[in-house]
Parts: sequence; structure tokens; C-alpha cells
Amino acid sequence: MSQQPQDERPRPEVLIVGAGVGGLTLAILLDQINIPYHIYERASEFKPLGSGMAFNGTILTALEQLGLYEELKQISKSYDGATFYNGKLEKIGSFDTRLYDKAAGYPALFFARPKFLDILRRRIPDHRISFSKKVLRTEEKEGKVIIHCSDETSYSGDIIVGTDGAYSGVRQSMYKQMDEKGLLPKSDLEDFSINYTTIVGIATPSNPEKYPQLKEELSSFNQILYESGANCYVATLPGNQISWGFGLQLPKSTLKDIQHRISEWGPEMDDTTLEQYRDLPCPLGGTMGEIFDATPKELTSKILLEEKMFKTWYHGKTVLLGDACHKFHPAAAQGARNAISDAIVLANCIHSMPDSSSNSIEAVFKEYYRQRYHRAESAYDKSVGFSKILNGQEWHERLIRHVVLNYIPDWMMKSNVHEDMSYRPQVAWLPLIENHGDGPVLPQEFQRGNTSTSVDI
Repeated sequence: MSQQPQDERPRPEVLIVGAGVGGLTLAILLDQINIPYHIYERASEFKPLGSGMAFNGTILTALEQLGLYEELKQISKSYDGATFYNGKLEKIGSFDTRLYDKAAGYPALFFARPKFLDILRRRIPDHRISFSKKVLRTEEKEGKVIIHCSDETSYSGDIIVGTDGAYSGVRQSMYKQMDEKGLLPKSDLEDFSINYTTIVGIATPSNPEKYPQLKEELSSFNQILYESGANCYVATLPGNQISWGFGLQLPKSTLKDIQHRISEWGPEMDDTTLEQYRDLPCPLGGTMGEIFDATPKELTSKILLEEKMFKTWYHGKTVLLGDACHKFHPAAAQGARNAISDAIVLANCIHSMPDSSSNSIEAVFKEYYRQRYHRAESAYDKSVGFSKILNGQEWHERLIRHVVLNYIPDWMMKSNVHEDMSYRPQVAWLPLIENHGDGPVLPQEFQRGNTSTSVDI
């Protein structure tokens, strides 16, 4: 995608902390409009951690705008729903996603998170990313913002974007400063809601012929709820790979103990973690142990599945994006979608800045928050409910799951789908993508100076 023509407006220098989906997407967007930026990533290198991800038309529209859609399709399989089983592999229900496809005109795509990150990473010049830069604190001094890293280096700019995950160092530093001034809501200091822990990975079986589902055009997506309280999903990927996740619903008595021992997307687990579950049946055939064995240990991650919606997204010249300000349970596939939406809206607002003054930066953050907070909050509420449908093992969660998977009428489902799919943010400076589906689309909101303009598509 070509860059925008040069103009004479002063450009803010943006420090992006975190090279996840949101940070990389923002960098791609800023690069197009000639906004100076640099990414600071705490890891020493890009690590192919994570499991499968899913996108539908809410995000694929913008990816088509950016010229990423066709590339994403090359690493993806389409899917039309999920099948749910009990521990005996008896079907207990299914979830059909074809209504989502019709609403937006895009097939739902399932792909490996590491491969999608690689697509984004290749769009960023190497000199724009620095590794081993864990941000410990931030400060504002003499009209500039400064990040201080654990290797005793510091960097300054005009805007800090904290997109460094659920345990964001940028957010913690910003909140500390605000709390000392009495500016922070008490709810933002409360712990995450954590009900599940999960181990995820991507298996490459040495005998792919054992799993005929790998040859099918559509991804076979399966969720198993074992009587022990454990749950797992397995789903097929291109290239004879299998994405999987194995989760446990945690008793409250253990949460505090493990919360401080498990980091985000880390390979921190001992060899015995999955041993007791090896003999459980896999819906693709064989046992889960065979899936575990086909997954490289260094590419297996153990994570806590936190949930929290933060109320405070910005202060001064620092703003948060993605998991740093709204952490979703991954079961509803909302985390990356909302991080990309954040990046698009924030970039649109930065694009409209008349200058890089403090007043302009504050106006950008206010507009970004106005457009995104209520959208993210709505997605968060739905994510909480959906995670219980997919994984919950309490009696009332089982009852809700049974009703949702088997008795929701088509008209109600279609109404919910059209509502969910109507919000499809696009990039302000690129030609808009027309609606390909039969569902309604909300007008695009683009900032023009101190006002917002709605654009129908």
C-alpha cells in the first residue's frame, strides 16, 4: 500500500510499546501516513507462541483495505461453526457461523497466530523495532514523554502508546502517577477476573493421514467438555497442523497463588502439567496425548485467561490500546479484533491532528476513547457470556450452553449477528470497502479537526 503524500503539518513522534497484533497494526497504519514511530518490544526476539485465531467480516473489511486479506487467506482455513462434545465424545450441540459470513460477505477465517503476526511483522522496517526493551516506567518532562527500560535505556517522543499486554508496564506506570494525584477510579486498581488457565499450542503430526479432517477444505473446530471440569478445543489448520488449547476452570482458592507465577504467552510449565490428561479422547481421532507429543515444547504456552475492562485509557500524552486497556477471554475471539479496531481508530484520529501540541494530543485521545470505549465494553460483556457458554462447568453454565446451542430461534440469532457485524471500522485515508453482505453497516466515524464526521458505505 502506498504512503500518503507529504504535508507540512507538524508530526508527533509515537513510541509504540509492544509488538503484538495491536502494536504492529498501528505501526503499519502510521507508516502509511508518514508519522514517525518506533516499536519497543520486551521480548528478545519474535517468538511463535500462541495457538489459533479467528477473524470475521468485522475485521476482514479493514484488512482488505490494507491489502492484507488475500495474504491472510493463504494461511487460513474457512470454517462454518463449532461442534461441542462431552468427555465421551457424544455431541451436545453446535454453533453455526454461516450467518456471520452472509452478514458481512466474508468467510470466517481460522489461522495460526504466529503466522498472522509474521504477516504484520514483514510490513515493518527492521530499523523501526527494538527488542529486549521492557518498559518499567514512563514520565512526561519538558513537553516530551519518556519511557525507561529495564536495560537502563530511555527514549523520548510526543506520544506513548501502551500496547504491551494485560500486565502492561505502561499502564501500571500511568496508573501509579494518576493514583498519586487522586485521578484514578478504584475499579482500575482491582485484580483481573481470572476463572481459567489454559495451555495452548500448534501440533504438526508426523502421521497426518491419521487425521482425515486435515484434508478437508473447511477447518474442523471441536470443543470438548470433560466430566472432570477440564475442557479443550482442537481445530485443523492449513499445512497439516492442529491448533489446540486445554483449559481448566480454576477454584477461587488457587487463583491468588498462581496469578503471580504465570505470565502472558509464556512457555513456563513443567513436564507433568498435561500428563493426567494424555489418555483423554481427541475428537479428531486418537488421544490428546498424541496431539501434545506432536507439539514442540518450546512452542507450547501456559497462560491465565484474565478478563477486565479498564475505565481509564489515557492520561497526559500516554494512551492504551488492546489488552492493556481491555482484556478478553480468548474463547470469544475478541482480543485481536478489538486491538485492530483500536489501532484503526487511533490512527484515524492521529491522521486528523492539526499539529503535535498537547491540546491536539488530548483531543485525539478523547475522540479515540469516545469512539472505542463503548464498543469495547459491549464486546467485553458478550465475551464474558460467551466464554461461559464455551467453557463453563457450573450447573447453570451447562444449562445456558444447552439452551444456546440447541434452542435459540433463527430469527433471534440473525438479529444478534446483524448487530454484532454492523460495526466495521475502516481506515480514513484509504478508499472505503463497500458492504459485501446482507447485514447493515454503521456509518464510519472520521475525525475532522475538533468534530466527527459520519460516512456511510
